[in-house]
Amino acid sequence: MSAAPADRRYFRRTAAFMGGYVAINLAALTGAFDDIGAGAAWVLAAAVAAPVAGQIWAVLAWMRDSDEFVRTVAAKRFILAAGAVIAAFSAWGFAETYAGAPHAQGWLIYPLFWAAFALVTPLVRTSRA
Repeated sequence: MSAAPADRRYFRRTAAFMGGYVAINLAALTGAFDDIGAGAAWVLAAAVAAPVAGQIWAVLAWMRDSDEFVRTVAAKRFILAAGAVIAAFSAWGFAETYAGAPHAQGWLIYPLFWAAFALVTPLVRTSRA
């Protein structure tokens, strides 16, 4: 069975956005940006964040373009994963403030969201409330 048009568009968009994300981060890991100034560092931060925003848009566009069942199940999973990560990262932030926990980098939100999405996916299998 072939993928639905919405699925094909999602795969293309995600590949494009994540390709840019990986390319920028690989360049950073190899030292390409080690000697940039403060202003350029802000541009680099925005350049790395842009594909993340684009990939989130790709997911939301996929949900919009999918059939009602897929849209509902995906939205439930998205909301549960986002809520879990917001709660966990907030708790960690309070642990940093009050208990001296080590600092967690803000960019961890994105991979943690997808980890939470993977964890809730087998639990949310119906469009019913």
